[in-house]
Amino acid sequence: MTNEGSAQTLLILGASGDLTARLLLPGLGALLAARNAPAVTLVGAGMDDWDEARWRQRVTDAFAGHGTAAPAARVIAQTRYARADVTRADDLRQLLSGADRPVIFFALPPAVTAKACEALLDVRLPEGTRLVLEKPFGTGTSSAAALNRLLTRLVPEDRVHRVDHFLGKSTVLNLVGLRFANRIFEPLLNAEHVESVDIVFDESLALEGRAGYYDRAGALADMIQSHLLQILALLTMESPLSLDPQEFRDATADVLRATRLWGGDPKTASLRARYTAGELGGLQLPGYAQEPGVDPARGTETLAEMVLAVDTWRWAGVPFRLRSGKAVGRSRKEAVITFKEPPRMPAGLHGHGEADRLRISFGPDRLALDFNINGPADPFVLDPVTLEAEFGPGDLPPYGEVLRGVFEDDPLLSVRGDTAEQCWRIVEPVTAAWRDGQVPLLEYPAGSAGPAESLLSPTRTDG
Repeated sequence: MTNEGSAQTLLILGASGDLTARLLLPGLGALLAARNAPAVTLVGAGMDDWDEARWRQRVTDAFAGHGTAAPAARVIAQTRYARADVTRADDLRQLLSGADRPVIFFALPPAVTAKACEALLDVRLPEGTRLVLEKPFGTGTSSAAALNRLLTRLVPEDRVHRVDHFLGKSTVLNLVGLRFANRIFEPLLNAEHVESVDIVFDESLALEGRAGYYDRAGALADMIQSHLLQILALLTMESPLSLDPQEFRDATADVLRATRLWGGDPKTASLRARYTAGELGGLQLPGYAQEPGVDPARGTETLAEMVLAVDTWRWAGVPFRLRSGKAVGRSRKEAVITFKEPPRMPAGLHGHGEADRLRISFGPDRLALDFNINGPADPFVLDPVTLEAEFGPGDLPPYGEVLRGVFEDDPLLSVRGDTAEQCWRIVEPVTAAWRDGQVPLLEYPAGSAGPAESLLSPTRTDG
């Protein structure tokens, strides 16, 4: 069944880029294969001189993993591509001509997105236009604030979707359900019982030909400033009254306003590094500085860490360590809550050397609880054990969920303008110190665990 009565046009600006092929189109294909798929007309636009056959092939390839549902087949048959300068009002006006309730997706670098929005000021937008932006939203607090002012001159704030594909609806609701539907966890998630929290997104992928974007962003802006701070907000916010988008986003905004750099010193609370040549997955990789399209003089980091404090009654005094790295030997995508040691052990029990940990893995979403029980041989010796469970995966991949929210005018998964500015405010002391050379750029071989100077707590298991 499809929603034929609510035709919408998805206009992708930057349609020939990596984001469109890797995430956006596969997410759309999954959405079109799902029940109650929206009625969508797809238009791609970009500077590349593609013909419609090449664009249609890109769409077909992206949809291939989701069968041949009738809505997808119709989109493929009707889609078109236009070569356009998306920073020119005339080109944008032509692209939007005849569009039904358009969703304009800016699959563009931040600077180009800002120029395209400026050009849209001279275009009469069709009724019901929504604007969708991928992270990073701006390049700092001031640029994010300026972009927000520009966006709300075009459409109301509730029609601006700053999307984060790392947080699909299933992941958000899994974290909310874990925290607020379980009496055995929620009373322990506070400074009285928690020693530290690590939020890590290490990937074995290297640059993968993305120098055009990544070399100007780096790990801090690409992952920590956006994705990992959103995870931190979900782990630390107080319970919202409901999942009404305004109440839910108020709760995450409140806790981010209380978040700051641990100790206020970037030299001790942050780390940056980039990978050198090494072996990864049986392949020899060049160092990041030797990757095609990279400007070594920029000193772009491929691994970033920072330690944050959340100054609320619940979390005051607990360090939150955030890290993201590329070309790391072991892919690791998880939040690890490490609990404090018991205040006292009864004399005669032995072997208690591991802290209890609650580990929440992302992609796929899993839960593991590490704790200690009496061993099977000698009951006076404690052994570490792990209980594991799978979260519900949801019926769509994260980007499909993001797009469904946009098409249904549901801002729950979208980052609000003030929150985007708060995320930049949190990391700016670190970016300023890095620009000034106060924090050295370390190195680690591709395929290794990262720099030995890591700020993270030691891990107990392979997760």
